[in-house]
Amino acid sequence: MPLAFVAGADGQIGRFLVPRLLDAGWHVIALSRRPRPPSQRPGLQWRCGDLYGAMPALPAIDALFSLGPLDGLAGWLPSAKTGGIGRIVAFGSMSAESKRASPDPAERALAARLAASEQALATAAASLGAGWTVLRPTLIYGAGMDHSLTPIARLARRLRVFPRLLGGEGLRQPVHAADLAGACLSAMTHGHAAGRVYALGGGERLPFAAMLERVRAGLGVATLPLPVPLALLRVGGALWRTSPGMPRLAAIVERLSADLIADDAAAAADLGWSPRPFRPDPACWSPPPAL
Repeated sequence: MPLAFVAGADGQIGRFLVPRLLDAGWHVIALSRRPRPPSQRPGLQWRCGDLYGAMPALPAIDALFSLGPLDGLAGWLPSAKTGGIGRIVAFGSMSAESKRASPDPAERALAARLAASEQALATAAASLGAGWTVLRPTLIYGAGMDHSLTPIARLARRLRVFPRLLGGEGLRQPVHAADLAGACLSAMTHGHAAGRVYALGGGERLPFAAMLERVRAGLGVATLPLPVPLALLRVGGALWRTSPGMPRLAAIVERLSADLIADDAAAAADLGWSPRPFRPDPACWSPPPAL
């Protein structure tokens, strides 16, 4: 049986990827930061470790899927204790591009760190003789574990009030975590994807305000729309920019009018990338069952 090592297995992409691997006949070593009881699923074993700290020794693995922070993977690989790695598929972020010119120094630093991590991964993989692919997704949803749309949805379901943004025409391209799990498998099986970085966006490009309306429609409960003028947010953003520690909020407001989408034509051609349109339902705001 082929053997996969999945870092970030209990995260939003891992909740979809690990079952697909097991169903396809793979054995899976899943990494967790905390001890886990033995899995009831045949072929799945948990190992405790942290890419930023102590990591377990690993046997020879056919595929390594890194679903968490890219800098953690790039920092661990050069000293990894493993019998060998056949293929590496790792997630970066579109922030490597979209935040390079951010007015927030912390966001510019994040973009630089992501780019440096991609290069470090390529170097480490070459020394191990392993092919690598980096996937850069846009805004992820679908597992109730993201820090962007899910908090808005849960707050709206609790308060029965939903913000209706007046303005905010910057395009967004939300991508479902299950589609990203499929992209992992496709990148691993297509040899010509080795040494490539692919942008991955969802099946629709929507103005930010329209994206929020889709979220509202998929809550499963009725909510009262609360108009929020973009102009008011911009005034607040101007004030935040001059306040200590607040430039990030100002940068977020500015991005509401900017397009944050992916040119995923290469992924479509090389990986058969064909993600679903953005039609969230109530299940999107709750985590899938634990593995």
